[in-house]
Amino acid sequence: MSLHDDAASVLKEYRGRDDEQSALRDAYLAHLAAHPDGMWKSCGAGHLTASALVVDPERGKVLLTLHRKLGMWLQMGGHCEPGDGSLAAAALREAAEESGIAGLTLLPGGPVTLDRHAIPPPCHWHLDVQYAALAPPGAVETISEESLDLRWFGWDEVADVADASVVRLLERTRAAL
Repeated sequence: MSLHDDAASVLKEYRGRDDEQSALRDAYLAHLAAHPDGMWKSCGAGHLTASALVVDPERGKVLLTLHRKLGMWLQMGGHCEPGDGSLAAAALREAAEESGIAGLTLLPGGPVTLDRHAIPPPCHWHLDVQYAALAPPGAVETISEESLDLRWFGWDEVADVADASVVRLLERTRAAL
């Protein structure tokens, strides 16, 4: 199965918790139907991305990256690559690469939420499929070249440092836990 087909399958199974999430799912599926290259950065109309919020539920902490280009505290994530076998695999790869943590596992049940956000041209949209990744006990992070910093935050600290999309992802992750 191609990554494009996997993404369509994942999105067809995704059940958003509200009308906004259902509308995003439908928009993502329409995007994939209209753009055979809709998984790739080269798609000028926008492309799907995969991300994962790294959490340590036992400590009530979330690991965020201070994104080098954006200067914002975000979850780990980014562009899909040709070697990714699935959308979930892309999210897990991105989380491992950007956190430096080996042994991450995705929270069962598929994506936690969807988030569509504008990006500078030549592409115009990231259609992000967001997962949650569980950190193994004793996980130690390592800053990648894509980050200015990595830091563990308590659940209640995230709203003070991150934007609404990250807060929403954390809320939905905690509900799924």
